Amino acid sequence: MAKAVAWLASFTSYSSSSSSSPFPRNPMVPVGFSLSLSPRIHTLSSAFRSLSIKPKRPNSSFEVRSVAAPAEDIAGFDEMVSGTERKYYMLGGKGGVGKTSCAASLAVKFANNGHHTLVVSTDPAHSLSDSFAQDLTGGMLVPVEGPDFPLFALEINPDKAREEFRDVTKNNGGTGVKEFMDGMGLGMLVEQLGELKLGELLDTPPPGLDEAIAISKVMQFLESPQYNMFTRIVFDTAPTGHTLRLLSLPDFLDASIGKILKLRQKIASATSAIKSVFGQEETKQNAADKLERLRERMVKVRDLFRDADSTEFVIVTIPTVMAVSESSRLSASLKKENVPVKRLIVNQILPPSVSDCKFCAVKRKDQMRALDVIQSDPELSSLKLIQSPLVDMEIRGVPALKFMGDIVWK
Repeated sequence: MAKAVAWLASFTSYSSSSSSSPFPRNPMVPVGFSLSLSPRIHTLSSAFRSLSIKPKRPNSSFEVRSVAAPAEDIAGFDEMVSGTERKYYMLGGKGGVGKTSCAASLAVKFANNGHHTLVVSTDPAHSLSDSFAQDLTGGMLVPVEGPDFPLFALEINPDKAREEFRDVTKNNGGTGVKEFMDGMGLGMLVEQLGELKLGELLDTPPPGLDEAIAISKVMQFLESPQYNMFTRIVFDTAPTGHTLRLLSLPDFLDASIGKILKLRQKIASATSAIKSVFGQEETKQNAADKLERLRERMVKVRDLFRDADSTEFVIVTIPTVMAVSESSRLSASLKKENVPVKRLIVNQILPPSVSDCKFCAVKRKDQMRALDVIQSDPELSSLKLIQSPLVDMEIRGVPALKFMGDIVWK
């Protein structure tokens, strides 16, 4: 296995054209291609009239002489980039394996290959801003400076969404919620629960609320004209547990809403006879109709997650037995949810040591053992294996992300 995954790599120092280069001089950065960006100006469609992208020429360049990888390392990017129909790529895995860097580098690669691209972070602990070295906070679409084609980033802001919900409940003393529950025939329940101060629960949100907010954004991607321009949407997901909740939430909400609608139908049928005796009009169906529309949207999101033609989940891991084991369980859960997954990125692989570094030799031996586990694992062995080398610099900023993308997404 060690021979199958070894790189024939030579390393040399890279030159910087400016003393203000964001990347340190270091002789261990692999060299063989150069990073450069053409200064272009992209003005977006009327949906984003006030936004424009003005890429800047980077101050530094990389050169990689040779990084030879085995055939199984080819990610199949030609397949991923082909076609103009919209496609969704979700990257997830254990915390700390490099999901954000992989997602951001894929988004840059898509943009540099002609796709209007959106990269979305559904992780409450966002790091997209750090990865792009640009402020992307605020829960709004932000243009990323540097790629050849429009690239936007969005960090979903759960705090802002919770604040919006608080504002809605405070309007007219919370009568909006009361009216909604009245329409469901549950107004008395709201009065009884009023003393519990439910709004305060949003300060300590229950598990799954962040995922519910992310789902609402996915629905916007499907329905809002604001997002029509994007042909590639890349998700930087939260660590494994959150991601599985996100993927299973549409089914849960679909079933829950269905139960509520059935319960309301029973209540309505039981009270309709009494209302007809006293000549009262039938309760309006507005609330039930809203719930039914929400249920239909949940079905759309669920179908999107499972549509192999438009969606793919990419598992990201590192070459340790613990991380590989969690990736195997994630793969099994994805298959159980019928979420299509074809690729496995093994990040941070050490190249063969050219020195007498005993630590490097032991570490690489452990990594090769983890790669052997992947080859024998029934959940992971069938996936397309993509091996990403460990480099001695921080992958931060569009030039570095392009560098990583050209190594990983081949």
